[in-house]
Amino acid sequence: MKYYLVDYENVKTEGLLGIEDLAASDTVHIFYSENADKLTFDMLQMIMRSKAKILYQKVGVGHKNALDFQLSSYLGYLIRDNAEKSCEYFIVSKDNGYEALAAFWKEHDVEVRVIGGISTQMQEEMEKELQSWVEAALTKNNLGNADDAAVITKIIMSYKTKQGINNALQKKFPEGVKEIYRTIKPLIANKKGK
Repeated sequence: MKYYLVDYENVKTEGLLGIEDLAASDTVHIFYSENADKLTFDMLQMIMRSKAKILYQKVGVGHKNALDFQLSSYLGYLIRDNAEKSCEYFIVSKDNGYEALAAFWKEHDVEVRVIGGISTQMQEEMEKELQSWVEAALTKNNLGNADDAAVITKIIMSYKTKQGINNALQKKFPEGVKEIYRTIKPLIANKKGK
């Protein structure tokens, strides 16, 4: 179960990108104010396609950081309300002030992550999954270790074409590039090129 608390004043619609790909077990709390209360039709359609539970929290303004305080308070409520459950918490904001809040909860054994957008978190999860697969494939074929898997994963994520990936691998792994490329080929089938 994942909770996304969105500081809409800070991230606007950009922070909501990827909302349509969330699971039915996820919940998104969009904290907005009269200072930031507009959505595009495209974003509205993405929200409506989302399987996640979407809740809207209009917050009062008039004081500096009013939304931040209300979002932080609500996070504490959620954590307490879900104390017996395994949950992940994400604050969607580019405001570095939330890092102190995440550090506070970490001291209390609760993982709270500050992310710039929902799609950012999803990209990180995809990258972790890809890296695990690359590491397992390298280990199985005696081609490298976890550090090599991290480098190869970054290369796969950074290049749009198979040729670009091959060139980057050639620079990093000149001796074993053929075997490595053959090993990761199923992972890059959706990339452009032969």
